[in-house]
Amino acid sequence: MTETVHRPGLDAQGYIAREGSLARVPHGYRPVVAAARDRLPKVFGARLHSAYLYGSIPRGTARMGRSDLDLLVVLHEEPTDADRARARAFDETLDQEFPQIDGGGTLLVGRERVLSELERHDLGWFLACLCTPLLGEDLAARLPRYRPDPLLARETNGDLALFLPRWRERIATAEDTEAARRPLVRFMSRHLVRTGFTLVMPRWNGWTSDLREMAEAFGGYYPGRAEQLRAAAVRGYEPTGAPDVLRSYVDDLGPWLAEEYARVHGIKAPRPD
Repeated sequence: MTETVHRPGLDAQGYIAREGSLARVPHGYRPVVAAARDRLPKVFGARLHSAYLYGSIPRGTARMGRSDLDLLVVLHEEPTDADRARARAFDETLDQEFPQIDGGGTLLVGRERVLSELERHDLGWFLACLCTPLLGEDLAARLPRYRPDPLLARETNGDLALFLPRWRERIATAEDTEAARRPLVRFMSRHLVRTGFTLVMPRWNGWTSDLREMAEAFGGYYPGRAEQLRAAAVRGYEPTGAPDVLRSYVDDLGPWLAEEYARVHGIKAPRPD
């Protein structure tokens, strides 16, 4: 008789459980979360539909002075350039005022897009499973429940091939300094680890947002690439500025992952933008 393996991140019915909650926000981060909740209605006014926290702060794993404040803001209509300018100013103000955070990243999206069929297994899943309600109507109630299946894998990370040319351009135009390369290494490391994890997610049959756990799950199916993803997971938390790391991402690991992803899960449905 085969023993059923209980994977993390799933509820009793095998659906991905929503991660994070306001109760898990570490005490030291509660003032900045309260400030964001109080100020967002003033920043976006009647255009604001709802707002959500995501990332390490609502998961309770944030590191003081080193973690970002990550917010998803849903507007009644598609965001404009003026909305994006307001969001940047909002992020900069909070970053300057609260030393607990190392920058902020407010994502803006229109309500209709989140609920669209095209985004059902991408933005919709992100909101329903990875975001913690902060303000307004929780749109998760209008979305389905999600399993860690091939459709979810394809629609979340089946577009890596489209990113690689942009990454090469960013690397080529970045300043030739460790300081300039470090955020690129952090961003690309995280993206590659998450892509590697979702490549195997349907077989692993679980969910985690921890980069090291993601890399270990991947390594169980691709031992020949395991050390590369483990190293990328470390850099996702503690990035270096070595240029050879970026080259290896866009010339080796990235192209291999994109090709293997397309072979296993297919290519993500194209978006208008």
